[in-house]
Amino acid sequence: MSAALPLPLQLIWLVPLYGFSGMLLSLPWATGWIKRNGPRPAAYLNLLVTLLAVVHGSLAIREVVSLGPQHLEFAWFQAADLNLRLGFDLSLTNLAALELVTTMSLVCQVFALGYLDKEWSLARFYALVGFFEGAMSGVVLSSNLFMSYFLLEMLTLSTYLLVGFWYAQPLVVTAARDAFLTKRVGDVLLLMGVVALSAWAGSMEFTDLYAWAARAKAEQLISPLAGTLLGLGLIAGPMGKCAQFPMHLWLDEAWRGPTPPRSCATPWW
Repeated sequence: MSAALPLPLQLIWLVPLYGFSGMLLSLPWATGWIKRNGPRPAAYLNLLVTLLAVVHGSLAIREVVSLGPQHLEFAWFQAADLNLRLGFDLSLTNLAALELVTTMSLVCQVFALGYLDKEWSLARFYALVGFFEGAMSGVVLSSNLFMSYFLLEMLTLSTYLLVGFWYAQPLVVTAARDAFLTKRVGDVLLLMGVVALSAWAGSMEFTDLYAWAARAKAEQLISPLAGTLLGLGLIAGPMGKCAQFPMHLWLDEAWRGPTPPRSCATPWW
């Protein structure tokens, strides 16, 4: 990490933590430790930290426009030839995606204030949204496969919990289970691709992988069949997360969670 970078860029790792902090701040109300004032304070705290994430992302975009793309990384674990690092790519593309994630999360949370106004577990919903926001923010900033895979697993868990939000209903439990199992298929295939690619390329950093892919194509380091299987493994995870064919089976059941279409009969205003 360069000390010469402006503060919004040096502290960009805080943006995913804003979402996770919203989850932690919601726990006293979600678990029933605080009952006197109802669950709404948890919603307001999540709105505040998400607004901070939006502002921080905007400041980071302004700095990247002036300075150009930047890269931050922190050593996490090293043993023998295994070197795992937490890296953040700070380009206009990454930061624009980050701003989209945080802004949409803010809009969703404002909408939920009316949509789930009488929901007894409102604080739990906001905790789950904060968890999802933090994981998604980390994914769009990640600079390596290790960090991306770790955060994608967190997205799988958060999807399961959000789809199964109304867990007292049997059909909701079934929908959450189907969503989780479908995503697990994609995650396992993705893990196979990550392990194979890291073994062949010797690195998990995206910039190193781009260079290795160009060299592998020019020098035919792997066979066409191996390259095809590797590509299919790497896209299997995103296919499961985004409900792309043939891993779309859980999407029609996801409406059983607290999704906007169910609010059509009860406008929040």
